Order: sequence, then structure tokens, then C-alpha cells
Amino acid sequence: MVSNEQRRRQLAREKFERQQQRREAAKRKARRRNAVIAAGLAVVLAAGATAYATGVLSGDDKDRTDTAADSAPTPKKGPDPCAKPAPGSPSTKTWKSEPEMTVDKDDKSASYAMALTTTCGSIDVKLDAANAPHTVNSFAFLAKEGFFDHSKCHRLTTAGIYVLQCGDPKGTGQGGPGYTLPDENLKDSRLKGNVYPAGTIAMANTGQPHTGGSQFFLVYQDSQLPPQYTPFGTIGAEGMKTLKKIAGAGEQSGAGDGAPNATVVIDKAAVTKN
Repeated sequence: MVSNEQRRRQLAREKFERQQQRREAAKRKARRRNAVIAAGLAVVLAAGATAYATGVLSGDDKDRTDTAADSAPTPKKGPDPCAKPAPGSPSTKTWKSEPEMTVDKDDKSASYAMALTTTCGSIDVKLDAANAPHTVNSFAFLAKEGFFDHSKCHRLTTAGIYVLQCGDPKGTGQGGPGYTLPDENLKDSRLKGNVYPAGTIAMANTGQPHTGGSQFFLVYQDSQLPPQYTPFGTIGAEGMKTLKKIAGAGEQSGAGDGAPNATVVIDKAAVTKN
């Protein structure tokens, strides 16, 4: 016969096991969610590519899709806080190789800045040519060629990570300049604890080393991400106000990862040397 004490211990053990199972299930769900969102920064940049890496995880796709369908809230679309885009069409240019280096990372007297004039306001960026010379050089080249002009910022994430993704003239997340860039500055001291701090601008990639192209993301709130995306500048105060306005309008899926409700178009991008 089981004593009261033995029964009490058995019930306590069963309760503990149930709690552990719930904790493990919650951890798996959180890991899967964060992996899906982080994978959204992985984009296919090569010209003519047909696969798109966003959200594609082998083995868990069915479970993830079913769970998202059950739990996703109804999308809410607020008023568009942005103006109409300037007249013009997105670029269709591509190049076979990275542009010739014109940025001098050793010139301590030189500083580089990028100004994005968008339909939602200006986004000012101080570029880090000393630690990400290839990336800054590429952006200077692409801006001069008008590659970013009239392009949409196609993705906003508002859960897990907090970024606005831009830099694809196609507006689909599949476009790029035709060449790829080496990873740079991945040991930046600001990336503490695998966090990209608010105000960082960094490169998107395919999830593989040295696959950045033209797509980039702007961090409007501290975001937990592995240090795999080249940080190449810091967003100014005015730019952060613009990003907060865009983020405040939400995204179209209602699930925390989709096209922004705000009509975010880069009317003009310019890189200057001071």
C-alpha cells in the first residue's frame, strides 16, 4: 500500500515533470520563433536566384506554419504616416564585380555620411569606413549610381528583432547589385551579448559568410542577433525619429514580420565625404 507521504512525493514529482515539459516546450517555441525572424535577414542576393531564404527552416515548416495560422492576430492597418513617393522608377542596374576601392580607410581626417531621403522623413547615417571599408565603398558607389533611389523598404519586424529592411530595388527581398561583399567588423565591441543596439545599420545576407550585397537593415530597438551581419554605421537622432514613426505604424501581416504599413520609399540616397 502506498503511504500518504509516498503519494505526496509522487504527485510532487509528476507536477515537477509537467512544469519541466511546459518550460521546454516554451523554449522550443521561442527558439523557433527567433530563428524564423532572424532568417528573415537572410536574403538571396545573386542575380537570377530563384530561392528565397526568408523564414525557410527544414523539418519544422509545417508545425511553424500551423502554429502561426492559429495564433497570428488579425492584421491592423493604421493611417499611412508617410508622403507619396517622388516620381521615378527603381533601378534595374547590376554589376559583375565589386566596385574599385575609392574609400581610404587609413585616412583619419576623412569621414563618410549617408543621407536617405525617404517618404517618411530623413535618415542620417554616420558610416564606419575604418572598420567596414568594402561595405562603405559599395554604398558610396551604389548611391552615386542611383541604385537605391525610388526603392521600397520592403520589410519591418516588430517582434523578437526590431528592424526595417531596405536596399532592394525589386522590393521583394530577392534583389541585389549582382556582386557580393566580404563580411566586415563582426567583432565590433558594440555587439555585446549578441545584441545589435538601436541605431545600428548593418548588412543583410543569405545566412552564409561573405554574401552581403545591397540589402541592409536599420535597427530601431535593441535586437538579439548573432554577430553575422556587417555593422557599418550609426543612425543619427533624426533618423531614429523617422524609424520610430515607421515602426509605430506597424506591419501588414499582424504577426510581427511583414511589409510595413507605412509607404517607405527611398526617394534619394547620397553618400558624402567630409
